Amino acid sequence: MAIEKMELVKVSGSLENMPEVCEKLCECECFHPEQANKHISAEMGFMPFTDENPYAAQLSEVTELASGMGITPELVELKRMAELSDKDKEYIHSVKVKLDDYNEQINSLNEQKAVCEAGIKSYEHFKGLDVDLDDIAACEFVKVRFGHLPKESYQRLNTVYKDNPYVFFYPSSENKTDYWGAYFAPVDRLDEIDGIFAFLFFEPTPVPGAAGTADEVIEQCKKSIEIISSILDDTQKSLSEYLSNENEHLNYLYSNLMYLNSVYELKSYALHNEKFFAFVGYVPKSEAEKFKASLESVQSVQIEYEDAPKDDSAVVPVKYKKRNKLLALLVEPYKFYVDMYGSPSYTDIDITAFVAITYTVLFGIMFGDLGQGFVLAILGFCMWKFKKSGLGKILIPCGISSMIFGFIFGSVFGFEEALNPVYEKLGWSGKPLSVMDSINTVLLFAIAIGVGLMVVAILMNIYACIKRKHIGEAIFSQNGLVGLILYLCGVNLASGFMGGPAPIPSAVCAPLLGVCAFLLFIKEIPIGIIDKHPDWKPESVSDFILQNLFELLEYILSYLSNTVSFLRVGAFVLVHAGMMMVVFSLAGDSKNIFVIVLGNVLVIALEGLLTGIQALRLEYYEMFSRFFDGSGIAYTPFKLNKSVNK
Repeated sequence: MAIEKMELVKVSGSLENMPEVCEKLCECECFHPEQANKHISAEMGFMPFTDENPYAAQLSEVTELASGMGITPELVELKRMAELSDKDKEYIHSVKVKLDDYNEQINSLNEQKAVCEAGIKSYEHFKGLDVDLDDIAACEFVKVRFGHLPKESYQRLNTVYKDNPYVFFYPSSENKTDYWGAYFAPVDRLDEIDGIFAFLFFEPTPVPGAAGTADEVIEQCKKSIEIISSILDDTQKSLSEYLSNENEHLNYLYSNLMYLNSVYELKSYALHNEKFFAFVGYVPKSEAEKFKASLESVQSVQIEYEDAPKDDSAVVPVKYKKRNKLLALLVEPYKFYVDMYGSPSYTDIDITAFVAITYTVLFGIMFGDLGQGFVLAILGFCMWKFKKSGLGKILIPCGISSMIFGFIFGSVFGFEEALNPVYEKLGWSGKPLSVMDSINTVLLFAIAIGVGLMVVAILMNIYACIKRKHIGEAIFSQNGLVGLILYLCGVNLASGFMGGPAPIPSAVCAPLLGVCAFLLFIKEIPIGIIDKHPDWKPESVSDFILQNLFELLEYILSYLSNTVSFLRVGAFVLVHAGMMMVVFSLAGDSKNIFVIVLGNVLVIALEGLLTGIQALRLEYYEMFSRFFDGSGIAYTPFKLNKSVNK
């Protein structure tokens, strides 16, 4: 419906003009390149370019260099485009060397700072030891162990081992559970004393050697940290100034290489011989004049246009037509759901508007609550406004739809009587539909929605087949005219059997159903004849009968299962009402406001997620599968960033 027409374009010319043509094709930003060998026969003497891209490695080098400097390179406007000179390469090398020097200095200073901080952390528990640590380490006949033990163990130490003159622990600090300190042991009894303290759950702490008391060492470390931090700040400031000075030059190199790399990548799509080159690609019909104008300044260039092929074998990129602002605001967000399933083919139809309407309505029915719908719409607006989330744009209309159906169901945050005064003002006797009092009505209404959407899906497939000129498919397929009549006859008979409306008499409906079933059984033959399929004749009659019999059963079962699947719409309406009844039961007669608020939050989060998934499932499996292929490719013109110009 809103898929733009494309033109297949062939651009050819003298090989010496190819670099300039590549630049123009990049700058016009409307040329979708195709591998030319798909459209030009090798017998014409053309061959692809096979030489390696010389700019990819250089671009990677500059990007890595910028990343190592902690900056993100930006594309800037270029006054000229040129190959990297020896001077440029020397500059890149000098920046690398300078950056390595700065990084080495900063890493060394950080390591020194970390050593001092670790020293403070190690010594701060032993501030009470008023002895020179260097002297302790130099003792020949006595060894010291620094660490901590539980307070319970310290009490045992003072009771069980109080008479042992060699067991002594000197506490220097404490926390809620442990004493920190040191014990001393003679060298000849070291193993014995170590075993006793291990039994008391003593955990040793490694303390690096240092001169002076623990307090003096900590003070020395703090002074060292101040000096190192000052030097580190100066070094980082100097690095920042250096980066600021070199940023502009690096951005220039990056932009120049990005341009050269892009032009060379475009070259890989072309074919050439000794004298000429050829590009093949697609251009939107609306931009054909712009494309032609962009190449007018290049000499000896020939441009050939033809309408994009519409046969099934051609893979033509798809570009959606621009919608007016209001329609784009309402419809475009749902393109996210369509793209998740697949892109339409060139001969397909744009179903974004269909998805926007059906998904929003289905979601609103299943999540029908005026208050909760309002919260959902506000949440979607915040996600869109502050987080730039595309999903937020979808939640806004879905929330509004929930509010509309919430008004019909008479539910506001689960309060079923809150809207009664409004209905009275409107002159109504009550809410239009009381969900829990009309369970059968809700479920039958869900089935009716399913029947209606199934019919619309089949009609859309008929339109798409006619658009592709597959007249046989449009008439005789299971999703064509014959399938539609079969489905409607089946619905008519089922409705009459259950006591519902049956506008078509059974005497007419039953024979018509049989005729349509037979036509579906042999559908491959008339479709093959009308659409001129080369292999429409069955190779084996028995295989044909058996295969098509099972396919016919599959079609009938799919009609049934797809229709019944829409019962989930009514089921979710009932589930929503039931969940809110549970919330109010838990809130009690006093209507505990905390329970009601918490219940509403849980219902919005849980049921909102489930409703969104189930509505999307109905779109994909019950509707898309009948009329949407999703095997196309998106139109992606080859272009540079818009801020980069020659």
